[in-house]
Amino acid sequence: MNFNPKSKVSKIVLLITSFVIVSLILWNTNSFFKTFKEEERHKMEIWATAQLELLQSSETAELGNLTLKVFQNNTSTPMILVTKDGAIRTNNIPEEQASDSLYIQRKIKQFESENTPINIDDNGDHLQTLYYGNSEVLNKLKYYPLALLLIILLFGTVIYFFFKTNKASEQNKLWAGMAKETAHQIGTPLSSLLGWNELLKAENINPEITKEIEKDISRLETITERFSKIGSLPSLEEHDIVVETKSAFDYLKLRSSKLVHFSFKSQIDATNVLLNPSLYQWTIENLVKNGIDAMRGKGNIGIEILKDGNLVHILVSDSGQGIPKGNYQTIFNPGVTSKKRGWGLGLSLVKRIVEEYHGGKVKVLSSSKQGTIMQVSLQLIP
Repeated sequence: MNFNPKSKVSKIVLLITSFVIVSLILWNTNSFFKTFKEEERHKMEIWATAQLELLQSSETAELGNLTLKVFQNNTSTPMILVTKDGAIRTNNIPEEQASDSLYIQRKIKQFESENTPINIDDNGDHLQTLYYGNSEVLNKLKYYPLALLLIILLFGTVIYFFFKTNKASEQNKLWAGMAKETAHQIGTPLSSLLGWNELLKAENINPEITKEIEKDISRLETITERFSKIGSLPSLEEHDIVVETKSAFDYLKLRSSKLVHFSFKSQIDATNVLLNPSLYQWTIENLVKNGIDAMRGKGNIGIEILKDGNLVHILVSDSGQGIPKGNYQTIFNPGVTSKKRGWGLGLSLVKRIVEEYHGGKVKVLSSSKQGTIMQVSLQLIP
């Protein structure tokens, strides 16, 4: 669903523009590298000409100032000069390495792969061969496009995660807005139901009927409260964890299939925890409903409350098919579900309520083909 087509078009334009700019930079860098390499080749050809002039001169004094200046100015390009007799002379190569014949042979092969050797001939008579490598500046320039690509890749990654985070933020705002609007829409018929229930009481009908209606109205009020709190930070108050857990458990027990067997056990009598009762009970309901779905509506559901130092653990167990170990973390991601018609929001809400709102932890404690145990851990009040 596209909620902001203009924004989408602008992002595409930005990406295309970035790609064009990057391509131009790389093309320009490559062109500059080739030009610089040609200039270096031309410089080496001049040096080779000066070397030929040296060989043709009987005495150094006969050399012109220009030739001497050519020799003096070449301080950056590494060179190896090989005569027709096999004698080797080096230039701009450290002395300790220049004396190593194996190193020189490797360098000759390297220089030959980098640049075409220059033959120094005198009227068809081959005198010397000049092997030269890339200067330090040229080598740095050669790796510049790779460094640029790495920077662009990192920049693109940052942009990608920025857009992704921005999109997730927009979706969260949308869902929060829809939830609050749903709570607002439920409010009007809920008020009417309260009025109709009072009229039913005045008609002297079976009190059990109006009592059950009141329970369902109370349930709708709880749901409305939950939806109204999505997207805002809920207030936490001191509550008995055993009482709140038992309340959510009993409600589901009365309204579930008789094929599901419920059991509740607590090793502690009363323990206070900072809770938002409405959201906490939503957590228990989601975990229990997930367990019932995993059992396909038939099996055993149990809740056990344990104390572990300054923590309280709420264990929700089922006798379903189990969860693959590789999915222990992903089941809490939004949209992950094994149900054909599920939205994959239940466990995502559980994780958000427990960890973000209550500062606790939720995880798959254990799972096998015999069933699954989910654990919610909360901090006790000292």
